[in-house]
Amino acid sequence: MTSTDARGTQSVDPVQQPGEPESLLVGPDADVDPTVSVVMPTMNEEEGVAECIDLVKAAVRQSGYRTEVVISDDSTDRTPDIAREEGAVVVEPDEPGYGYAYRYAFARCRGEYIIIGDADTTYDFEQFPRLLEQVVEGDADMVMGSRLEGDIKDGAMPALHEYVGNPLLTKFLNVFYGAGVSDAHSGFRAFHADVLDDLDLETTGMEFASEMIMDAGARDLTIKEIPITYHEREGEATLESFRDGWRHVRFMLLNAPNYLFSLPGAVLGLAGVSLLLSGTTGVTLGGVSLGTTAAITGSLLVLVGYQAANMGVFATLASDPIQRPNDVVTETVIRRMNLERLSTVGLAAFTVGALYLTWGAIQWATGSIALFAATPGHVIALTVMILGVQTVFNAFFMSAVDDTVSAA
Repeated sequence: MTSTDARGTQSVDPVQQPGEPESLLVGPDADVDPTVSVVMPTMNEEEGVAECIDLVKAAVRQSGYRTEVVISDDSTDRTPDIAREEGAVVVEPDEPGYGYAYRYAFARCRGEYIIIGDADTTYDFEQFPRLLEQVVEGDADMVMGSRLEGDIKDGAMPALHEYVGNPLLTKFLNVFYGAGVSDAHSGFRAFHADVLDDLDLETTGMEFASEMIMDAGARDLTIKEIPITYHEREGEATLESFRDGWRHVRFMLLNAPNYLFSLPGAVLGLAGVSLLLSGTTGVTLGGVSLGTTAAITGSLLVLVGYQAANMGVFATLASDPIQRPNDVVTETVIRRMNLERLSTVGLAAFTVGALYLTWGAIQWATGSIALFAATPGHVIALTVMILGVQTVFNAFFMSAVDDTVSAA
C-alpha cells in the first residue's frame, strides 16, 4: 500500500508487524527499508543512549512506523556498544563536530522521514510520531518541539539559557531569517528527507542547529512547532554556554550581511548626510551654530557608513550568505556595476571634489578671499574626494573577490 504526501512523494505503508523490542527497529541488514530514521549524535552518552533508544521502541510499538535508529558516534566510552546491543545502526564520522555528525548520518539514513535529537534523555523520543504527523500529512516541511512553549523540568535547563540565551537567540533568528519559531535551538525535529536536498547545510559545529532553521526560513520552508517536555539530562553536559552561544550569534550575523553591514551603513550614512547639510544651512542647536563641527562629524559618519555598506557587498560576493541582501544599492552594485563603471564613478567624484578645493585655493592665492579657512563646503568637497578614492579601490577589490564584477 502506498500514499502520496504534499511534496508529491510516494510513501510506502509504514506499518510493521509487532514483535519483541529487539525486532522493533530495522537493522542494517533488514530486507525492508525503514520509513523513519531517528538520528542521534553521541559523544560519551553511555548513561542515556539506551533509554533514548527504548523510548523510540515504545513509539514504534504504538505507531507501527518501520524505524531505524542511527547513532552518529564519536565516543570513548561504551556508547556505541550499548547502542548496537539495543538494535541501533552505529556510524562513526571521520571528522569531529556536532554538525558534521548529523550530516554524516544523514547521508546514510534510509528512511523517508528523519527525526533528530540528542541522546542524553532530555528529549522524549516516544513522542516522535507527534512531531512527524504534520510532516507526513504535508502541512509542514519541518516540525520542531518547542521547549519554551512546553514544560521544562526542574534542573533540565539553566535559568540563563531558559530566560536569556534561548529567547534572545530565537529573536535574532526570527528577525534576520523570518523563521517564526518560539524555540530556535530545540534539537528535537522532524522533517521529510527530501528537505535536505533543499537546504545547503555546511557547518560542522554547534551552529548547525541554527543553520538548519536559518536556511529553512530564508527559503520560505514551512516550519511548525508543538510543545514538548524537556527533561533533565543523564551524564555530563558538553555545552559551553558563552562559547557556543557566541558561535550561534556570529554565524547568524555573518550570514545576514544586510543586518551586519548594509543597514548600519545606511543609518550612519543618513545621519552623516544630515549633519553635513546642517553644517551648510546654518542650523543652530541651543543657539549655537553647528557649522564646520557638524560638517566634520557628518563627514566621518558618511565615510564609515559608506565603507560598512561596501562590506555588505563584499560579504555577499565572497561568502554567498544564507540571507542575501536585497536592498536596491547592493543589488545595483552587484548586478549592474563592473570594475570600469565603478572606477569611473569614483574618479568623477574625486574630480568634482578636487575642482571645488582647487577653486577655493585659487581664490585665496589671487587675493579674492583673505583667509583659506575650512568651511562646511570644503569638508563636503573633501568627503566627496575620499568617497571617490574609496570607490575606486573598492571596485578593484570587488573585482578581485568575484570575477563576475569584472565581466558585468
